[in-house]
Amino acid sequence: MKAALRHVITMRVIYATIAALVAAALFYGGYSYYLLDTAYRESQGVNTTVQYEFGILIDKLKASNAQIDQLNTLNSDQQTVLQARTQEKAAIEQRAQSLSLTVGTLDKLVRTDKQLLEKYSSVYFLNENYIPKDLTAIDPAYVNRPEKEERVIAGILPHLTDLLKTASDAHIPLQILSVYRSYGAQSALKSTYKVTYGAGTANSFSADQGYSEHQLGTTVDFTNPTIGAMLTSFEKSMGYAWLQKNAYLYGFSLSYPKGNTHFVFEPWHWRYVGVELAKKLHDEGKTLYDLDQRDIDTYLIKFFD
Repeated sequence: MKAALRHVITMRVIYATIAALVAAALFYGGYSYYLLDTAYRESQGVNTTVQYEFGILIDKLKASNAQIDQLNTLNSDQQTVLQARTQEKAAIEQRAQSLSLTVGTLDKLVRTDKQLLEKYSSVYFLNENYIPKDLTAIDPAYVNRPEKEERVIAGILPHLTDLLKTASDAHIPLQILSVYRSYGAQSALKSTYKVTYGAGTANSFSADQGYSEHQLGTTVDFTNPTIGAMLTSFEKSMGYAWLQKNAYLYGFSLSYPKGNTHFVFEPWHWRYVGVELAKKLHDEGKTLYDLDQRDIDTYLIKFFD
């Protein structure tokens, strides 16, 4: 009896313990599930928040990229406009410069006497009232007869002075015998020659008034201290040889070489035609009278250069 009772009690204790363990296990499992579920839900919430914030960032990035693209487009358009304005400005400046040069060239051309490159000789006539502008006295130290004032156009005086200085430095005895002669002075000189040599002989070496290059104020009769006015000896002088090689560098050209159809050979008679034209004539072995007047006129703009 006692043994049976003790067995029953033992079994109840065991069942109670098992029940307690089962209950504890169920409670723990349920609590764990609760914790896991809560954690899951919280993680879901965090994930949702992160996803939301990430979505916002993506939207902001897209908006930023769109703004950048827009700015790039605007910047590109602005650059295009800027380039167009820059090119337009450059074109305007170039045109303005071109117009300025054109105006300057025309002004220079207008102020340069066209007569200075006209061909005057036994055929071409220069008006009796013509007097060149800006006639300037030459340093008497370069003149064969220093008591007689010799004048030349002011614009060519530097060229003539340089020529004479260079010749002097090279020990070439060059002097000026005659430069500008007025219409009246040429008339008086020609009359004297006719009386002295006769009309036929005088006409062969001296131009009538209005046909002389000396009336232009750009033509020089060179000589040296030895021969003076005896110019027929100038051909054999050191001065003539030097002028043949160097006169063009200073803008001077021999007007009447051997074989010309206007006057006898005049090795002393050199006319200023401008450095560029003088070089052309020298290089081609020509005189001013060998060229067409239209071609000669193109050199007028650089006459004093």
